[in-house]
Amino acid sequence: MTLNKGVPKRRKADPTGSPDPGEPVFLAVGKLRRSHGIEGEILMDILTDFPERLRPRKRIFIGEDHIPHVIKRVRRADKHLLITLEGVSTPEDANRFRNSLMYVRVDQLPPLPEGEYYYHQLINMQVEDTAGKRLGVLVDILETGANDVYVVKSSDDTELLLPAIESVVKEIDLTQNRMVVDPPEWW
Repeated sequence: MTLNKGVPKRRKADPTGSPDPGEPVFLAVGKLRRSHGIEGEILMDILTDFPERLRPRKRIFIGEDHIPHVIKRVRRADKHLLITLEGVSTPEDANRFRNSLMYVRVDQLPPLPEGEYYYHQLINMQVEDTAGKRLGVLVDILETGANDVYVVKSSDDTELLLPAIESVVKEIDLTQNRMVVDPPEWW
């Protein structure tokens, strides 16, 4: 089982980044930092496992209002990307987007191979143990060096931290919004 980031925008009321509860409409793929050079390029922090999908003519959305734009040019810059948007040709134009998130529509994401999931597909999933006992709701995914850790919040607001490994996560059913786990012995 592997996961693909794609970071949903975090809000108190809605951790998926959607305007409404449930499946997110937009998924953050980058954070625009500052202008670069004199031709309107923007330095972008990469928030996706698939930066190669950000290509010229790709329609993206910027900021909390999800204003549509089209990518004109993309190039690598160490651990970042340099993005040029159509209609943006000066540093002043580019600075309008400083510290804004860049999104793609979830319905435009390619399907993943079986056993792989986008983070937003798992957030708010019901979690139960192999005996059918409800443990809570998956509310966050922590990225650690070795493996991700699922944060499951129970009905009494206690948190259970589960390593996202095959020996613990036994089943993920997207259609039923359910995850079956076998918590470690120390739990």
